[in-house]
Amino acid sequence: MLTHERVICNYCTVQLPKTHFENKENNPIEVIFWGRADIKAAASYYKYIKDGKVQHLIHQMKYKGFREVGVYVGEVFGKSLAKSPRFKDIDYIIPVPLHKSKLRKRGFNQSELFARGLAKSMKAEMIDENLYRKVASSTQTKKSRWERYKNVNDIFGIRDASLFENKKLLLVDDVITTGSTIEACASVLNQIDGVEVSVGAMASAAF
Repeated sequence: MLTHERVICNYCTVQLPKTHFENKENNPIEVIFWGRADIKAAASYYKYIKDGKVQHLIHQMKYKGFREVGVYVGEVFGKSLAKSPRFKDIDYIIPVPLHKSKLRKRGFNQSELFARGLAKSMKAEMIDENLYRKVASSTQTKKSRWERYKNVNDIFGIRDASLFENKKLLLVDDVITTGSTIEACASVLNQIDGVEVSVGAMASAAF
């Protein structure tokens, strides 16, 4: 069991800005997807501010090897989501996939770490191979919203659609900025019969 003081110090736990969007309908993250993707509910744990504490925390996880950060934040956020009627009875938690080439280079998928923590707290199963990235895309950093959309459009696929039929899915990513990656994933998932897609993220630039 991870102790929060070992992963994130008490001072940072208090100082890191939280959204509390899990209990707020039509919150700024959900507004991002209006007219773009069929999303039941969406929330992030932290507010993402450029050059802020949350960006530094996620940078430490992604590029400095502090993998336990993703799992810990997932566990904590999962407890809040589990109490929210808006995220009730999630069947599967689905991390946004990395292409196999990037996964080999980085050694882990940060969204999968976050999903693992969420799954533990929400008592749901994480499935990390059914939704997959068909082709590698260039980094989203410094791209405009339209450039981000073109960069990820039509690059995700499903291996076995029947696995997700009539299921409630929580699609998760580390950071939501323009929402283009989540939109691309959701557009594939929403083609499956009876599926219901909600979204969770470690942090979001919309707040």
